[in-house]
Amino acid sequence: MYLYPRQGSSPDPCQGVPDIPDKTGRRAVLIMQGLFSDIAARIDDGAFEKALRDQGRRVGGCDEAGRGPLAGPVVAACVILPENDDTASCFVDSKTLSPPRREQLYRQLLNLRAAIGIGVVSAATIDRINILQASLLAMLRAVQTLPVLPPDFLLIDGTFTIACDIPQRAMVRGESKSRAIAAASIVAKVARDRLMTELHHTYPLYNFAAHKGYPTAAHRQALRIHGPCPAHRLTFNGVREHAR
Repeated sequence: MYLYPRQGSSPDPCQGVPDIPDKTGRRAVLIMQGLFSDIAARIDDGAFEKALRDQGRRVGGCDEAGRGPLAGPVVAACVILPENDDTASCFVDSKTLSPPRREQLYRQLLNLRAAIGIGVVSAATIDRINILQASLLAMLRAVQTLPVLPPDFLLIDGTFTIACDIPQRAMVRGESKSRAIAAASIVAKVARDRLMTELHHTYPLYNFAAHKGYPTAAHRQALRIHGPCPAHRLTFNGVREHAR
C-alpha cells in the first residue's frame, strides 16, 4: 500500500489519503433513495446530474485511473463540484486532455474549493482481489476521504456501483455525461501520474515516468530484461510470464 501524509497536512489532496468513516445512516439512506427513485426512473444519464443539482442536492462523481497498466496502483477520485459554478463545463474526460491541461484543470478544481477525495489501491491488493474489485475499492476509499460530509448522491463511472449506503447510479462512459465524473477522472489521472513518477525514482530501470506503467513496447522490453519489480501486477498477462 502506498502511504502519504494525511490530507490535513496539505491543501492538495493528491498529497494525502486520510481514513474518514462513512457518516451516512441507514435510515437516512432509505429516505434519500425514496427521494431519488422517481427521478432515476424518468431521466437519462445525461440529464440526471443536472436534475439532482437543480433540486439542491450535493452530487459526488467517482472515477478511477489505472485499470490497464502492468504496474502501479489503481487510483480513484470523488469530486463534489461547488454549487452554481459556471466553469464546470470545462471538465471533460481526462483521456481527451494533455497532461499539462489536466494539471491546469486540477488546479482550477482546487481554486474552486471543490471537495476532493482520493483512494489508492496497491498492485499487491490488485493481485489479491482482481482489478475490478480493486477499482471499486479505490472509489469507495475516495468517497471515505472526502473532507466534507458525504454527498446526497453518487454518480459512478462504469457498470457497477460501490459498496456504501449512499444512493448512487452507475454510468457507462460517465465522463461524457456528468461534469462531476469528468472532474473526478481528471483528479484520479493527475494523482496516479504523480504516484508513477515517484515510483520511477524508486525503480528507474522501468522508466515509469514515461509510460505510467502501461504496456508500451519499452515497458515490455524492460520486463523481459529485468523481470518485474515490487510495483508490478504479478497476475497480469505481460508480467506473470516474467516473474522469477
